[in-house]
Amino acid sequence: MEQAFPKRILITGAAGFLGSHLSDRFIREGYQVIGMDNLITGSLRNIEHLFKLPNFEFYQHDVSKFVHIPGHLDYILHFASPASPVDYLRIPIQTLKVGSLGTHNLLGLAKSKKARILVASTSEVYGDPLVSPQAETYWGNVNPVGPRGVYDEAKRFQEAMTMAYHNFHGIDTRIVRIFNTFGPRMRLNDGRALPTFIAQALRDQNLSVFGDGKQTRSFCYVDDLVDGIFRLLHADYNEPVNLGNPDEITITDIAKEIIELTDSTSNLVFSDLPVDDPKQRQPDITLAKRLLDWAPNVSRADGLRKTIDYYRAMDKIDLQETTQIYFKRDA
Repeated sequence: MEQAFPKRILITGAAGFLGSHLSDRFIREGYQVIGMDNLITGSLRNIEHLFKLPNFEFYQHDVSKFVHIPGHLDYILHFASPASPVDYLRIPIQTLKVGSLGTHNLLGLAKSKKARILVASTSEVYGDPLVSPQAETYWGNVNPVGPRGVYDEAKRFQEAMTMAYHNFHGIDTRIVRIFNTFGPRMRLNDGRALPTFIAQALRDQNLSVFGDGKQTRSFCYVDDLVDGIFRLLHADYNEPVNLGNPDEITITDIAKEIIELTDSTSNLVFSDLPVDDPKQRQPDITLAKRLLDWAPNVSRADGLRKTIDYYRAMDKIDLQETTQIYFKRDA
């Protein structure tokens, strides 16, 4: 009888927030997981619990350079990329390269290995939207030369390159457009609203709200998102699919929720809205419901409690980390 071998999957950005949770999920599902990360924004602490496992291996490598994986591959998840304004505004060239050169390299690897590849796109391809909620058919409102353009356009190029490889080379591709996601392992200093608010609330510092606080976001707990990605990888659909939680809330209201959940004495302080910051973000997940039989299950309150508990358990030194980001300037 022929021996059945476990499916083998490469996850880029494996030491990051989403990549580490995806590694956990595929390990639980019995896959042989190969993690890859250059650690420019990821942390080995997110995956150190996996190193002792026989079905996990790790390569420290920049996917913007040639990628080689020995042996067969069944799947590739391309999640390598800076994913927060602090990161991609400080390392703009690396952000563009991982979305362009990195995507090209991994599509080439998928072609040579005859592997299915899923690339992580983002709701940022919709820019500062003029319609709400945002469906996959909306082409977006993006400023290509603004400070956020390095991320938005890298992801838009990534989608175009992925579809070109699918249409021209017949590569089996998937594209997920990820809306705001939160949960344990998000860096407190990554500049996104929820980890920043939680860190400030736990320190009883005032919460920094940009603009008038009336801009909206729709926050999805990480376990729900990972489940949607797992389903999409195994679905028969090649065009982009939104994944996120349609439960829309203003930034002011989410800040107040976090103050209440942390029993903090913090107040809100307001400052200027960053250039091109989206005023509204809400996913239309009609396609995901129909195609994947997927919808988020974890309420925002429950997800926030789990996330706050994770940060409460952190070392006090980690809770005091600043927003300083260290990175290499090599391009």
